[in-house]
Amino acid sequence: MARHREAGPVTRLDLFGNPVWLVTRHADVRAVLADTATFSNDFAHLAAADEDGDLGLADPGGLGFRDPPDHTRLRRMLAPAFTARSVAALAPAVRRVVEARLDALEAAGPGADLVAGFAEPVPALVIGELLGLTPEDGVDVAALAAGRFDLLQSVVAPLDSAARSLVVLGELVARVRQQPRPGLLGDLVREHGDTVGDAELAGLVDGLLVGGHETTASMLALSSLVLLRDPAAADRLRQGPEAVQRAVEELLRHLSVVQVAFPRFARADTVLAGQPIAGGELVLCSLAGADRDPRWAADLETLDLGRPVLQHLAFGHGIHHCLGAPLARLELQIALPALLDRFPGLALADPAGRPAFRQRSIVFGLESLPVRW
Repeated sequence: MARHREAGPVTRLDLFGNPVWLVTRHADVRAVLADTATFSNDFAHLAAADEDGDLGLADPGGLGFRDPPDHTRLRRMLAPAFTARSVAALAPAVRRVVEARLDALEAAGPGADLVAGFAEPVPALVIGELLGLTPEDGVDVAALAAGRFDLLQSVVAPLDSAARSLVVLGELVARVRQQPRPGLLGDLVREHGDTVGDAELAGLVDGLLVGGHETTASMLALSSLVLLRDPAAADRLRQGPEAVQRAVEELLRHLSVVQVAFPRFARADTVLAGQPIAGGELVLCSLAGADRDPRWAADLETLDLGRPVLQHLAFGHGIHHCLGAPLARLELQIALPALLDRFPGLALADPAGRPAFRQRSIVFGLESLPVRW
């Protein structure tokens, strides 16, 4: 990304035979993400990515592939659950989930895979509690997310994954309509069930499950790796709430686990940072590249947990800024200090080994993280 960033503000890639314009500089990425008049998220444009012009896929729903006014309408339904007050009210539930997972790790120790034992289950349980899911629902968040962020196999692979997920979640929505329950899904059915169909509700739930799980799980795993490699950085998270908040923001910026924003398509011929782009062509914004752009701030290749908080792009920007960002921040601010406090001697099982990074996902993450204490 640094090489692309220095080569020019907008560089061309070929993705499965289609021209793609990669944007890597902070100011340009912000400009694209804020400009819904020029760049569209509308799912219908994805047909252009398929050689036959027929994807054969269901609309994935959710907010990521929506333009206003649909995006505005759907986001307004979900927004009350993610206000500062609503998220703060979830803190006791998040602490219960975190402590329960730490108890399980401690009982199974003195070693574990921190991805499978902590980073993956914590956000899955939290988002399940938020939605009001029960064990009887049989919703496997990790299974629903499988393949969702894999752009190496095919530009439409994430849409295949979404289509499979929507079948499962459509059945869940139908059950909740028949028997409403506590939780956000039950609230949506009660408050908007007369105006929103099962497919649209399933799309919203899918976006919350996948967006609320995969990214936070990756942040927990990678942040743990960073902290275990740097004891001085880990000590920052033992210095009280303000230090924790600042450290979490720097980890979010430094890791930027969502490598690229949702794809945009030029609505018509346009020019971006001096580069002509034809109508219908795909624009990918590198959030990771933007968040290390030296034109934006100095020394961004260095992790500095004492750095003043920067307005990073880890959660995107504009109308598609991650709705669940407050919840993700809360989970990180609770889970990371709790992990370090519970296991003061926590260490990598193989400090000299190469971590098992994911190879096929646009969400930066780890397949596993063996630790000992």
